[in-house]
Amino acid sequence: MRSRLVIATVLAGLLLTGLSTAEATGRDDAVTRAFTATNRSTAWTQVARIPLRFPTYHPQGFALVGDLIFLSSVEVLEAPVKYPVPVDGYDRSPGKGIGHLFVLGRQGNLKKDIRLGEGTAYHPGGIDFDGRDVWIPVAEYRPNSRAIVYTVDPKTYRVTERFRANDHVGGVVRDRTTGQVHGVSWGSRTLYNWTPTGHRLERVANESHLLDYQDCDYVSRGKQLCGGVTSLPGPKGSYDLGGLALLDLRSNRILHEIPFPYFSPTGHNATRNPVALETTAGKLRLYTAPDDGEDATGTEIQVYESPIS
Repeated sequence: MRSRLVIATVLAGLLLTGLSTAEATGRDDAVTRAFTATNRSTAWTQVARIPLRFPTYHPQGFALVGDLIFLSSVEVLEAPVKYPVPVDGYDRSPGKGIGHLFVLGRQGNLKKDIRLGEGTAYHPGGIDFDGRDVWIPVAEYRPNSRAIVYTVDPKTYRVTERFRANDHVGGVVRDRTTGQVHGVSWGSRTLYNWTPTGHRLERVANESHLLDYQDCDYVSRGKQLCGGVTSLPGPKGSYDLGGLALLDLRSNRILHEIPFPYFSPTGHNATRNPVALETTAGKLRLYTAPDDGEDATGTEIQVYESPIS
């Protein structure tokens, strides 16, 4: 009798939260297991360069949804300008722009351009697919500002405002075990946790100073996998140190982290902007798009693979 009660409870949880069986039983998924087996000596091979033949502007986040790729990007019409001294608590003007969520086929063909944002909130950030909706923040293009968190239905493209936050939210991830929404601030120096309706549960300093997380995706169970860069001074000018990090969403503790010393033809580190990982045919596959539309070769989706050990 007790076994049947436990099974019924698990099934009820799956229906209410949309969790997979792996989530309900607490097993790590294939991406998590494959990534934790990588290290700084892992060899990655670039297996594809997919040019995007439409205006891409400044890409921000990836979400893989079946045969589709969702790509967030900011089109800057008027760049923010630094103030000599802070004005009303801001270090720069808001600028002007348009927020885009592009829907692509796996070969890079544009299927839909969804515009997001409101007024001076026009900068989309890192995005995440929770199994039902794509979650995307759109913030002002300056620190310590404000943001609107939306969801987009990947089938109908319906846009829903979920909540507003009093900070620049540079990326969000939804925890499929709790339903809570996790986010990062400008430069990911602050980590947030909200309910799906925007009640703030936690605001803590990021204890890691190695990477500024640019884009994160949920991986089971209860974790996020983030890519990012840190600009460092070098003997011949600055360069971007890139990497990937796996974090526990409950404790914000880094569980595994590796550098990613691969660069685009224009010199940008591969993890500079959007990242997304999946497993296929014995390989861990990484999708990146480090270059902007204005760069010499435009934006390409660059795909790397590493054998799963």
